[in-house]
Amino acid sequence: MAPRVLISDKLSPLAKKIFEERGIEVDEKVGLEKEELLKIIGDYDGLAIRSATKPNDKILEAATKLKVIGRAGIGVDNVDIKAATGKGVIVMNTPFGNSITTAEHAIAMMMALARNIPEANVSTHQGKWEKSKFMGVEVTGKTLAVIGCGNIGSIAASRGIGLKMRVIAFDPFLTEERAIELGVEKVELDQLFKRADFITLHTPLTDKTRNIIDADAIAKMKDGVRIINCARGGLVDEPALREALDSGKVAGAAFDVFSEEPAKENVLFNAPNMICTPHLGASTDEAQVNVAVQVAEQMSDYLLTGAITNAINFPSVSAEEAPRLRPYAKLAEQLGLFAGQLVETGLKEVRIEFVGEIGEMNTKTLMAAAVCGVMRPQLADVNMVSASVLAKDRGIMIEETKRGEEGAYGSYMRLTVKTERQERSIAGTVFSDGKPRIIQVRGVNLEAALDEDMLYIENTDKPGFIGALGTKLGEAGVNIANFNLGRNEEGGNAIALIGVDGEVSDDVLTDIRGFEQVLDAKKLSF
Repeated sequence: MAPRVLISDKLSPLAKKIFEERGIEVDEKVGLEKEELLKIIGDYDGLAIRSATKPNDKILEAATKLKVIGRAGIGVDNVDIKAATGKGVIVMNTPFGNSITTAEHAIAMMMALARNIPEANVSTHQGKWEKSKFMGVEVTGKTLAVIGCGNIGSIAASRGIGLKMRVIAFDPFLTEERAIELGVEKVELDQLFKRADFITLHTPLTDKTRNIIDADAIAKMKDGVRIINCARGGLVDEPALREALDSGKVAGAAFDVFSEEPAKENVLFNAPNMICTPHLGASTDEAQVNVAVQVAEQMSDYLLTGAITNAINFPSVSAEEAPRLRPYAKLAEQLGLFAGQLVETGLKEVRIEFVGEIGEMNTKTLMAAAVCGVMRPQLADVNMVSASVLAKDRGIMIEETKRGEEGAYGSYMRLTVKTERQERSIAGTVFSDGKPRIIQVRGVNLEAALDEDMLYIENTDKPGFIGALGTKLGEAGVNIANFNLGRNEEGGNAIALIGVDGEVSDDVLTDIRGFEQVLDAKKLSF
């Protein structure tokens, strides 16, 4: 029986044509209400969407046959990734189909903002001739600040350079070498705020980037700065920006995305010198064709052959390799996620060492899984295929080595990340039960499974630490699920990995960092 796919958002007609040519049954039902989708989703093996359809946990619970969700575009904010993964549904996107289009829209918004084009257009249509009212500014010689210098951000930066602007960039993964190659100056965020005449955002929405521009950030900016956001709603504190627009601190802003979409009401609407467009960043004929063709081809390949491409929640792998490779891919991603949550400065290098039998596997997929894990805390939209490309865009060196079996564990994997200031390594293996285990952190041997919520603590090996930690967590109502401790020598440095039932609050973490024996403490999530 041929697989069935539902196209529930408007896609280029080429998508349906590709599905049909590959022998897949296709229904196009655009604009379904949630209840309508719930009733029919159980009949389909694949769901092709853009941003309007929102496959949440209820829809995925009803999707008893669903194997793959294909997002024609890069952002998957509208998909419940955790619920999809729990149901065994592959979520794919098309990360590179609309990069040029989105970058061009940001530049168009910047130019319109600089010359007051929307307001001047309305005024002139009304028969007015308010030439002096719409005095603009040149962009030549001005400083364009790019927050997020990946695929789209680097294109926007190159367009700014073409306009003879000085371009500065903040991106935790951008190396000095890559910055030089792009012709931009790498800066820290506070310096970017102080120097920018125009700021354009090109970063995904994560816990670290949410409200990256807030009232405090705006206070650090020049009077008369202009802000463009064609990336994600939620990157800018909208009420704070409205206040700054009203006061004149910010001379103007141009937004294509908003914290809630569709944006029928928003605090920014009708603010002075505020340009708003309805999420048009990817709305060109070329981009729509590109992403529609890509998503149809990727979904068809998976449904017919088991090949996985551009998956958000699983590495690219052939159907033959999948059963043996899956636990090692999970290990690689968890090692990367572990390291990525410890990184505090610009990433320069990722080294992955395969020891023993593991080196005979599809290490390309394992490397992609590890790099994806490293970058995911900063780049929510990164997937197994795009991870290596995104790392290359930022000038991050990826290195692989293989060695014969050695030590107590025989076959294992070690991941090392090098930043501008430090180097950290984590090693792990897969036990006979098929579950990943951490076996070494920063040269300290310990054996630990990874829980959903964990504490990572570096401490000196002195009496009283374990008791004080347990007391503090107990007072905070945090239950310890498991406790793993290792040290390099008696009285030396030690590392603790503690699985906890529920997230530890920032206040409790601050108290733990204040312990005499504690050198560093961080929350980890897996």
